[in-house]
Amino acid sequence: MKPNIVVPPPGPKSMEIVKKDSELLMQSFARWYPLVVKRAYGVWVEDVDGNVYLDFNSGIAVTNVGHAHPKVVQAIKEQAEKYLHYSLTDFLYEEPVKLAEKLSKITPGAFPKKVFYTNSGTESIEAAIKTARGHFRGTRPYIIAFAGSFHGRTYGSLSLTSSKPVQRRHLGPLLPGVYHAPYPYCYRCPFKQRYPECNMWCVDFIEEWMLKKYVPPEEVAAVVIEPIAGEGGYIVPPPEFFKRLRELADKYGFLLIVDEVQSGMGRTGKWFAIEHFGVTPDIIAVAKGIASGLPLGAIIGKAEVMDLPPGSHASTFGGNPVSCAAALATIQVIEEEKLLENATRVGEYAMKRLREMQTEIPAIGDVRGKGLMIGAELVTEKGEPHIKLLQLTLDTAFKKGLLVIGAGQSTIRIAPPLTITQEQMETGLSILEESIKEAQRKL
Repeated sequence: MKPNIVVPPPGPKSMEIVKKDSELLMQSFARWYPLVVKRAYGVWVEDVDGNVYLDFNSGIAVTNVGHAHPKVVQAIKEQAEKYLHYSLTDFLYEEPVKLAEKLSKITPGAFPKKVFYTNSGTESIEAAIKTARGHFRGTRPYIIAFAGSFHGRTYGSLSLTSSKPVQRRHLGPLLPGVYHAPYPYCYRCPFKQRYPECNMWCVDFIEEWMLKKYVPPEEVAAVVIEPIAGEGGYIVPPPEFFKRLRELADKYGFLLIVDEVQSGMGRTGKWFAIEHFGVTPDIIAVAKGIASGLPLGAIIGKAEVMDLPPGSHASTFGGNPVSCAAALATIQVIEEEKLLENATRVGEYAMKRLREMQTEIPAIGDVRGKGLMIGAELVTEKGEPHIKLLQLTLDTAFKKGLLVIGAGQSTIRIAPPLTITQEQMETGLSILEESIKEAQRKL
């Protein structure tokens, strides 16, 4: 099967819906291009005009087992016929217990764990912030986050988010007590140093400047970080960064919280991206790919730190039985179809292919990633982010039948379903290569 464009997008049916959307919905979100989805299956998406696209973004890293996987759909149907809701925060049922048991097994760390359910990634971060502060019973009010990261848009998570100014503009004041350190972005080091000669100054900066100048270390509850920066540009830290960060957290007694909302659930070829770095966090925040598109999030943490008292935090819909059934089926599919291995194998092929493109197309300044979480940063002749080339490339690819979006200022974000084959990946990469070249000619 190949992408099939029968009507130049956006077609007439799409434009009719685009018009109604702009009239009826608050436009507080920015769309990359006017795709109007009718249905989706596997790695394919069909729009209302009959065009069929190859999906390189998985509904923003959500449909990890592919769109409408039969086993996930069946699990949803079976649970929906039993009951849809009865509020886990006031009563009990089996599905969230079974899922918590499974999540505890696949998350790193051979220690007792507990789970708290949410409905989204931003709620998972909110829960993590409250858990960290609450665990220390108010004695450690401060949180350290990283510039360039994205953790959500509700007020607590937004206080940690700093990937684009528009996300914060006109919305202050935000949650107090949050401090930002530079994210380890070696391709564009904020300290203008080179790795490994820098000796991981990005970690030393936290201790030598933040903790010794203006943030009392004994009052820091946690450091919150994405193992691979998502919205900030699919940035992969150096191999030893997290070991140094873990050592720093242990030295001063604060928690290490990792945001795996986009990088988790097999996206990088391991259940969680932090596993690539040989470090065990205290709390992991997940959402997106956990339930194949149904609203569900969670934090999984050491039982000793997941100790908020009854009544201090809850969610009416968190741990919804239908979402939990979908999550259990999603995990089962990842295991049975060996999608971690497939993500590693196809991801390695994609990285190799992109680096070959890089030799022919100097505008591809950097290629980075793990598994099927891959970024290709587009740059000008001076090495600066090429924002116009990114947008032109994405729009051109859309019109050729490839759904791919950006991250950071000018990074192409490649995050297809983990079910994608090498042949399908090559189809998409060929379209992407043609689109970059065509976009360059349009500039």
